[in-house]
Amino acid sequence: MSPRTRSGSSSGSSSAARVIAVVADILAFVIILWILMYLLDANRGNDFVQWVHDAARWLAGWSYDLFTFDKAWARVVAGYGLAAAVYLFIGHAVAGRLRRG
Repeated sequence: MSPRTRSGSSSGSSSAARVIAVVADILAFVIILWILMYLLDANRGNDFVQWVHDAARWLAGWSYDLFTFDKAWARVVAGYGLAAAVYLFIGHAVAGRLRRG
């Protein structure tokens, strides 16, 4: 295989890895933004706050109410925080694998 073909292939996987990492970062950002809005008692009547809440709830649907803490803020931080951490971990792990492979 010629060096030109190799570098082209590497460039493609590097670009794909970058896209995957950025998508994972954006997903985690939306979830973390909702956690902050919740903790700061953002106005839920605001359209942007509602959009962030809906998006975060959809993204964290699998981990929402996973924990049963007595305090609502602890459930939000733990449930949504877990989803954000998983998106970051998996997204960056896949991106790193693509860069190496």
